[in-house]
Amino acid sequence: MSSQPFTEVRFLAGQVGETVRLRGWVRNARTSKTRFIDLRDGSGFVQCVVGAAEADPASYELAGKLTQESAITVTGVVQLHPKTGQPELLVKSLELIGGSQDYPITPKEHGTEFLMENRHLWLRSKRQWAILRIRHTLVKGIRDFFDGDGFTLLDAPILTPSACEGTSTLFGTEYFHEGMAFLSQSGQLYQEPGIAAFGKVYCFGPTFRAEKSKTRRHLTEFWMVEPEVAFAHLDDVMALGERMTKFLLQRVLESRQEELKILERDTAPLETALNTTFDRMTYTEAVEKLKTLGSDINWGEDFGNDDETMLMNATDRPLWVHRFPKAFKAFYMEPDPQDPRLALGADLLAPEGYGEVIGGGERASSLQYLLDQIDHEGLSRADYEWYLDVRKYGNVPHAGFGMGLERAVAWICKLPHVRETIPYPRMMGTLRP
Repeated sequence: MSSQPFTEVRFLAGQVGETVRLRGWVRNARTSKTRFIDLRDGSGFVQCVVGAAEADPASYELAGKLTQESAITVTGVVQLHPKTGQPELLVKSLELIGGSQDYPITPKEHGTEFLMENRHLWLRSKRQWAILRIRHTLVKGIRDFFDGDGFTLLDAPILTPSACEGTSTLFGTEYFHEGMAFLSQSGQLYQEPGIAAFGKVYCFGPTFRAEKSKTRRHLTEFWMVEPEVAFAHLDDVMALGERMTKFLLQRVLESRQEELKILERDTAPLETALNTTFDRMTYTEAVEKLKTLGSDINWGEDFGNDDETMLMNATDRPLWVHRFPKAFKAFYMEPDPQDPRLALGADLLAPEGYGEVIGGGERASSLQYLLDQIDHEGLSRADYEWYLDVRKYGNVPHAGFGMGLERAVAWICKLPHVRETIPYPRMMGTLRP
């Protein structure tokens, strides 16, 4: 057994002419006089060339018997492919670590249902590798953005005693002697008390919605980042969301060009979003715009997925839609002082037909207004007494938003369905693996 340390594929470009040792899994093996092995090690992909003259006889013979997803170690000299200029490995020796028989996801086309049933194996595909590395970059970028902007991470509980958004979209569970508890729909209510301690806070974790939706944009379990800012108003939170979105776009465009190429993602629309000011439009203006585009929406109705798609196919940059009817917004939204029918909320819609990626706005400051809203919604005041305390002791204007990570990944990668944006998606009818 060689004592030479292993090299990761991502470093090979700087080791041309050197003898290195790799380990990984066989994506594909082609047998002819010269054998070719496509190797994946988690950090990248490389072609290994096994020739009878360069490899030892046992290794040359083994290369002709390798099956898809076999685990191997391989030693050879790094060279540049004569056509692509990319690093490849001229193999001297290889060793089988773990065999693989009848791997179910072969190079042929497979249906989505089959791939979802084998999600634990589908993760190994080049496309899924690229998507989830971009997701990783967004996760780190989100934390870097808020940590670098003076925010404090304030973790919100997963188990909550009450609804944040709507009582019909909760997953419930028995909680000892206290009755029912619910999986969190949002951490926002728990961020609002934090602003009096830290000024600017955020949480970033899993959230759950039990709505029975089967659209390409919905998951029952997803990750959301939720900042909250003291002394902030609606315009402040829109500016913050735009800055964060551009920070994330720049991070992906700078560090994930290889992954974007694997996905065949045209980056021009992302560059446009990065380099232009986001559009803004009131809900009323958006309804009028939708009517000119052929929608049958009426004022007072919430946007459907088709409306958002129609609206965003007509623009080349993200769009803030603000001042929605408060009738279909959360109970805690601040009413518009210019029009009490409206709430000071805003949604950021992504271009290329993608819909909402951010939703937020200004929070109601009046204690009495919140009490009236809780009564109007038929909620239990007892469940919200702690939340109402924020308005009793040093209340200030404040605002925030939530960004669904998976929707952002779907847009940036230009995916047809949100199910590919998370390692193990949870949807209606999808609980395994």
